Parts: sequence; structure tokens; C-alpha cells
Amino acid sequence: MSISQEISRRRTFAIISHPDAGKTTLTEKFLLYGGALNLAGAVKTRKNQQSTASDFLELEKQRGISVSSTVLQFEYRGCAVNLLDTPGHRDFSEDTYRVLTAVDAAVMVLDAARGIQEQTLKLFQVCRRRGIPIFTFINKCDRPGRNPFELLDEIERVLDLQVFPVTWPIGSGMDFRGVYDRLGGRAHWFERGGGGAVQSAVTVGALDDAVIRGNIPPADFGRLEEEVALLDGAGTAFSREAVLAGRQTPVFFGSAMHNFGVRLLLDGFLDYAPAPGPRSAGARVVSPEDAAFSAFIFKIQANMDPRHRDRLAFLRVCSGRFERDMQVVHCQSGKRVRLSFSHQLFGQERETMDVAWPGDVLGVTGLPDFGIGDTLSEDTGIVFDAIPPFAPECFVLLHNTDTGGFKRFRTGLEQLLQEKVVQRFTPADGGSVPLLGAVGPLQFDVVAHRLQSEYNAAIRMENAPWTVARWVGPSVPAENFDGLFLGGAKLVRDMCGRLVLLFQGEWNCSYFSRENPGIPLFATPDLLLP
Repeated sequence: MSISQEISRRRTFAIISHPDAGKTTLTEKFLLYGGALNLAGAVKTRKNQQSTASDFLELEKQRGISVSSTVLQFEYRGCAVNLLDTPGHRDFSEDTYRVLTAVDAAVMVLDAARGIQEQTLKLFQVCRRRGIPIFTFINKCDRPGRNPFELLDEIERVLDLQVFPVTWPIGSGMDFRGVYDRLGGRAHWFERGGGGAVQSAVTVGALDDAVIRGNIPPADFGRLEEEVALLDGAGTAFSREAVLAGRQTPVFFGSAMHNFGVRLLLDGFLDYAPAPGPRSAGARVVSPEDAAFSAFIFKIQANMDPRHRDRLAFLRVCSGRFERDMQVVHCQSGKRVRLSFSHQLFGQERETMDVAWPGDVLGVTGLPDFGIGDTLSEDTGIVFDAIPPFAPECFVLLHNTDTGGFKRFRTGLEQLLQEKVVQRFTPADGGSVPLLGAVGPLQFDVVAHRLQSEYNAAIRMENAPWTVARWVGPSVPAENFDGLFLGGAKLVRDMCGRLVLLFQGEWNCSYFSRENPGIPLFATPDLLLP
């Protein structure tokens, strides 16, 4: 195939949601219908050793939540699908934000009873700022939920999005058994069975089909006809152009648990989602069809698989053709490197990847100097825009409690810092105990668990009182703070040596700014740039 053909058949997307909306379940069902799993929750190549393909870390299995983003790649209907599963919990949202820099579209999962929730709204806003098209799946229609029209109205009102219901529920709650495909003009009536582990049996036909009319209870059938007529008469027309521009979201109803409506969502997404597009690299726009290979790193994870004990960099290919063993330039350092150890990813599983195209995500090992946001390219003039950092909201002091195991402690902490699981700050007046900052406190649980289980380090964490971080303007030297009343604030330096003030609350931060108007403060370090 030509590069244009390879690009056109690729779909790279993330699934976003509030915790417990069904994101991981939907991920598993995409893999089931895409042929990547024999049974939902069981990776084909691992013989049922895992509960899910995307949640493979021991802490994820213990707590039943996603704490790290994963990549799942499979072929379906002639498309090469790169599915990036993301954590839903707000404490791990920085990982999700970084993953959203690597996708071309997103599927937003809403709970039919709860609608738009806090974390969903935050992730949607990140997608909107990046111009990422949104496809909506209203999940758990098999449970008591809100009126579908009420949910559509909430999406339009809260997210300022046009809605087009591609499918419409037939029945609700325990009586939910099917959906009507408005674009295809066909009703899909599902049979429950198999506990959702296998594809659901389905009867498909037009509304005037005798089999369909015989399956749907008369009351549900009459309501369906009225609601579809109302949608056709007063609803918004479907526009793929509006979807790609981020003005309209196709809406699908279903139940990921029972596999109702999942295939229609997957098929609809592949039909209408964008192929990989151009990327900004400063003033330059890099087209995926450019001849020179280019990619950026959006995630790093050490010890992803205990059998390998290595450090894996996740690359999003942006242009050209990747070939294993090719030489490229690490644009941040100017060094030439050989990409010999490249992997296709499926959760924790990996296999050698010889060729990749724009839109693909691959893992590369054996390159310890790489960082998140770095560019790899055959063209030294390409440096992709940096991935913006996020300000931590909670802090701990990390103590090593075994002096004999200090080397293990130091090695583990340095690797986790490279992954940007947490940020390290150093007191401006000195100090040897690491001060760690994170978006949410559960991230510290991950650090503690991984230091103990992966590096056999003995540690103790001590909560610190600060909740607000503000970067100091570069024109202000540290000497300006000598003798200055900080009101409980702490002056520290980040990992790049920049001055940061840590406050115990927003009020303390506002008070300091009022009393010291000559000291500019910034919420994130990227705002320091001109």
C-alpha cells in the first residue's frame, strides 16, 4: 500500500469518562468485537491470566480502577485501530491529558443515569482545546436511567455541542433490548446471554419487518415510532464535516456490559472518525504524508512487564514511514540514535514491530535519555510542540527508611520521575529529603506501591501542607525572597531549576500576590514562555 492508503485506514483514539461510567468495560468490548479477544476480559495470548487487557498493573487489579494509560492495537474491517485506554479517576488525569495529545478523536462515555459528570467535563474541555472530535456513547441503558431526550439536552447545553443520535434505545432499564440505527434505518434486537463475555446474538431488520415487530412489545414499538419521528422532524441533520470540526457529536446508546449497541458504535466510529492529520511543530505544520519520519514521545513507563524490566517510551508516529533499526535524530539533544527495539503494544503484551505509519503508536526501549514530549525525526528541523505540564495539588516528603537500600530507592525514584508520574521539588535553601508533587493523592499510592514491589525500596511518605503551586517569573532571583514574609509558603525549585512557590491554599496565594505585586506568578511553567 502507499503511504496515503496506510494513513487513510488508521484510527487513533482514546476513551474518556468519569470513573465507573464503563470506560474499561467498553474498551474490552471493542477488543471483543474487533477480534482481539476470544472472551471479554481475557487476552487471547495470555490464556485468561488477566481480568482485563487494559488493566494489567497489580495495583489496578487490586483496586479495580485504571491507574495508567495503555495502548491496544488491532485490525478491524480493514482499519488499523490504535485504542488508547486512559484512567478515569481525576488523581491520574495528568496521564490522560498527555495521552490526548497523541489521538485524533475520542469516545466519551456517559452513564445513562448520571449524564455529564465532573471528570468527563474536564476531559472534554481538554479535547475541545485540542480540536479533537468527540463521539458519545450513553452507557448502562439496561439500568434505570434518565430520559434520552434529557441526556441529549444536557450535552447540548453543558458542552455546547450539536447532537445527532445515530442510534436510539428501544425500551429502558430491564426492558432495554435493542437500538434503532437511524442512519441505516434498521432495528437491532439483542439477546441476553453469556454474561457479556461473548458477542450478543442480534436480530436485525426494518421497523416494518414482521420479526422485529414480533420481538418489540407494542408499547415500546409505539414509543419508538413517535420518538424517531420527532428526531427526524425537529432534530439536527447529521454532518461529518461538523463532527470533524468539533461542532457536532454522534450519539450512540447501549450497554457495554451486555454488548448491546457496541458493534454499531465501533462501526460508526470507524466510518466517521478522522484519519491522522497534520501536527504543529512551532511555526511549521507537519503533514502525515511528508517523506521524513517524525514522532513524539507522549508516555514513558518502566517495568511495564516484570519479565522485561526495561523502560518503554510510547511514540506517536506523525509522518513518514517507520522501519525498525532506522537512525533518527533526538531533536532535543541533537544526537543520532538507532531505533532497534521497537514493539507493537497490546496492553502489557508486546511483539516486534518492523514497520509503522502515521497514526500508529509504538513502544521503543533501550533509549534511557528520552523524555516526555521529545521529538524523534529524520528531519532535524522538526520539533513538535511541547506537551504542557499540569500544576500539582498535593505534596509529600518521601523518606528512604533503609540506608542500605538507598541505591534501589534512588534508581526507582529516578525512573518514576522520568515517567512524570510525579514531580520532584527541591527546597531553595537546601534539603536532602525529596518533596514530591502530584495532581491527586492516589498517585502517591502508585509511587509507594511501585517503589516497594518493583524496586524493593523501603519508604515512608509524610504529607506536606501545600496545595497550590505557582511558578515565579524568570526575572525574579531567589535573593528577592530573603527576609520576605511568605505566610507559610515554601520556596522550592522544580526539576528544571525554576523557582516555585508552594502555598497552603488559594487564599494564601492571592494574599501573597496582593502584597507582592512585583513578583509575577504563573499556574504552569509553560506560561512563562513569551
